[in-house]
Amino acid sequence: MAGRGVIFDLDGVLVDSSRLHWESWQRVGAERGFEMSEELFWETFGMPNSLIFERLFGKPLPPEEAQELSERKEEIYRKLAAGRLKPLPGAVELLGALKDAGFRIALGSSTPMSNIRVILDAVGVRPFFDAIVCADDVTRGKPDPEVFLKAAERLDLPPERCVVVEDAVVGVQAAKAAGARCLALTTTHPREKLSEADRVVDSLEEVSPADFDALLAQ
Repeated sequence: MAGRGVIFDLDGVLVDSSRLHWESWQRVGAERGFEMSEELFWETFGMPNSLIFERLFGKPLPPEEAQELSERKEEIYRKLAAGRLKPLPGAVELLGALKDAGFRIALGSSTPMSNIRVILDAVGVRPFFDAIVCADDVTRGKPDPEVFLKAAERLDLPPERCVVVEDAVVGVQAAKAAGARCLALTTTHPREKLSEADRVVDSLEEVSPADFDALLAQ
């Protein structure tokens, strides 16, 4: 069988971290004198911080200011996440089953590597991944397909031989723009907003390696 891969997003796919991110935005906003609305939070969930700042402040921040603010927000997030993160139902089992079935597995996330290390070690899934592409590796955030194109490249596969697993609207758009198949999870967005995906499920417990083969065969 030709090589095949699965590229997982992280937040909202492997771990349920959305509330911790929401809490970290509230705390950094209180420190710095701005307010992130819940509506804007969900609209921008999955985007890199640089794009979130543009939406939040109505203009791009100077690079140094954006970097400093981003680092502070993520520092708060890591402190909140310590000891509170658990894998989403079915995530660990699916990773193991895909590995056993011969899939190459990558992570394609808008999260910085400092967060990824904390999360993967906390839930014990780092050994499953053949490649990791994160916010530090790309210049254009989702919905641009760069993160998934790089992940497929690091798996030594064309994007057409990969299934992306996403929960965010911008992530689904990035997966389709990359030319990959997309399985979407309803963990952070309602099913109707994820309709561009090739299949939408409520939990990773619903799918097996055979379902990923079926998506690639479409």
